[in-house]
Amino acid sequence: MLSTVFSLALLPLLAAANPQGYGYGAPAPAPTATASTAAAVPSAPPSTANQINIDVAAGGNFVFSPANVTASNGTLITFFFPNNGIPHSVTQGDFSNPCAPIAAQNGVSGFDSGLQAGVQFTLNVTNDQIPIYFFCKQVAHCGEGMVGSINAPSTGNTFDAWQKAAVAVGSNEKALSDNGPVTGGIGAVATATPAATATGSSGSGTSSGSSGSNGASSLAASGAVAAIVGLGIAMVFA
Repeated sequence: MLSTVFSLALLPLLAAANPQGYGYGAPAPAPTATASTAAAVPSAPPSTANQINIDVAAGGNFVFSPANVTASNGTLITFFFPNNGIPHSVTQGDFSNPCAPIAAQNGVSGFDSGLQAGVQFTLNVTNDQIPIYFFCKQVAHCGEGMVGSINAPSTGNTFDAWQKAAVAVGSNEKALSDNGPVTGGIGAVATATPAATATGSSGSGTSSGSSGSNGASSLAASGAVAAIVGLGIAMVFA
């Protein structure tokens, strides 16, 4: 009889010590994704008055988004490159010779990010009175229409005409060597080479939360065990 009473008295305390095992309490939370599990794909934030942001290979497609922008002098234009295994470039081109780097003018070369992944590359518009054309020099990308423009006119050498000319090159596009980034530029200047895009933390805060939860469970279990021992001693001497 005494053992039966003792066993029945222990059940609530055992449940308090291990609510999961006795059908009490909420289930453990599902694991939380951390920065290390997320795809390393920088996404362009919204543009502002003097800052235009462009996604390179937006949505995994061979496009710039937006591909055609209007920008006054002093406007910064930042390109965000994905890190999905395919490097891309932002290379200044010439409307009359699509899918090829623009020739130097008065000793000034066109800008070129070089083939990049997981970085950002910024241009500063210095002459908003001329159209600026650019393309991706990765093999076959320009010929598939991966081009863009800054301050292209609404008639004549428009963005649509530039893209159509690039697509016309198609499979005849010549492979271009990549010698790394080229600063400078004509009409828009790259004042620095591409920079790595900042990533989030490794999620150490989530680990701390788990440790705290485990510590609370251990404390509750220790308290329940102490209560069990005390109850057993009391019933023996009753």
